[in-house]
Amino acid sequence: MRWFGAGAGAAYAAAGDAKPYDDKLMRLAEILGAVHYLRELCSANDGQLWRDRMKELLDTEGGTAIRRARLTRSFNQGYRSYRRTYVTCTPTAQSSIERFLTEGIQIADGLVKTAP
Repeated sequence: MRWFGAGAGAAYAAAGDAKPYDDKLMRLAEILGAVHYLRELCSANDGQLWRDRMKELLDTEGGTAIRRARLTRSFNQGYRSYRRTYVTCTPTAQSSIERFLTEGIQIADGLVKTAP
């Protein structure tokens, strides 16, 4: 006998895959996407540095397809939201980069300090 539909099954699997620090991790992925776009826009010549950092995050934390998809979605959301906002490098875009780098460092340090 089936108690829930396919959608509920996927939600159940996702909930079983959740970690207590996922909100911070998703925010970090979003920041990586935003920084990747903004640094490229502002001619930082980073190449694929921020995508590589995201790949490291996926390799470390993306244990299941659902987790990888959620992390990737967060990265892409950060990238796309700033692509829609900025078409040229402005002082505001540059200050956003600095703010994101600071926030990303704080999140990463916090995650490292609370890791078992």
